[in-house]
Amino acid sequence: MTQSVVVQVGQCGNQIGCCFWDLALREHAAVNKKGIYDEAISSFFRNVDTRVVGDGGTISKGKICSLKARAVLIDMEEGVVNEILQGPLRDVFDSKQLITDISGSGNNWAVGHKVFGSLYQEKILEKLRKSAEHCDCLQCFFIIHSMGGGTGSGLGTFLLKVLEDEFPEVYRFVTSIYPSGEDDVITSPYNSILAMKELNEHADCVLPIDNQSLFDIISKIDLMVNSGKLGAAIKPKSLVTSSTGVFKNRQEKPFDAMNNIVANLLLNLTSSSRFEGSLNMDLNEISMNLVPFPQLHYLVSSLTPLYTLADVNIPPRRLIFITIYKLKGWRKAVSQKPCHLYQHLYRNITNWMPQKACLWKIYLD
Repeated sequence: MTQSVVVQVGQCGNQIGCCFWDLALREHAAVNKKGIYDEAISSFFRNVDTRVVGDGGTISKGKICSLKARAVLIDMEEGVVNEILQGPLRDVFDSKQLITDISGSGNNWAVGHKVFGSLYQEKILEKLRKSAEHCDCLQCFFIIHSMGGGTGSGLGTFLLKVLEDEFPEVYRFVTSIYPSGEDDVITSPYNSILAMKELNEHADCVLPIDNQSLFDIISKIDLMVNSGKLGAAIKPKSLVTSSTGVFKNRQEKPFDAMNNIVANLLLNLTSSSRFEGSLNMDLNEISMNLVPFPQLHYLVSSLTPLYTLADVNIPPRRLIFITIYKLKGWRKAVSQKPCHLYQHLYRNITNWMPQKACLWKIYLD
């Protein structure tokens, strides 16, 4: 079985990553009742004996002692990472795999890419090598970042170049959160344009996710629940949107529902590579089968059903109905047809800019 390393960059990336690890732990706890460290759980977690000092405490078989996520947390502001380390998932992350600063990137792509990139390059490489050494068969790197912020767009895309140079044979899957047209950060369109050029050149596969589409999905779920049509079937606090589980006593934040949808999407994407079955496939097969040319690697993701088995009191639906529901526009993470995806992302961003600033288009050519 192969392993994957998740790299969370910036505030958005770390918040989504926190939701992802929470859901992953709950999923494996529901499947693995005996508490055995098997191949499925080893794809994202290490089994560590905390009684052994140093890196020699990794256990490959037997009972689960202490799980450590195969993750690297990067943020140029301490706030979100410190909140994670003080929260219920603090024991899941290795304190040696964190990189933080104090000042932040100031929502500026150039600061994250040029300043912090060169400043922290060796430190980032050291953490990535350490994570790779703990893997028996490293399959891919999962990068989670936003396109509107300075650290996510700048340092996140700088990280792609570092991975391409250091691990050229390892696939680079990128989950990019695109800002909506009502984003209050004035530099978001510029950061997104500059980051998209790096994504074109250095990523193997990109899953673009539009903030506006996430908001539409949440609004649709709330409308269905409050209308009473599906009130008997779907709980008001669906596990797809609500951060229950280990966050029982925490007040939900505005973006928690949107982050949980993205975390569910990533968890479902990797389930075929983590669990054995007739539909088992490696993640690199997704890129191999769906990416016809190197730079045409933007994939449209869609989530259905919009509830988990714990949320519903109805029998499972047939595959044909699930496929039909998945093709409905409002269930997609990007509100555009696949054939127009790149054009939509590009034009939607440049339309926010002043006319003179559209000269940035030259940078992309």
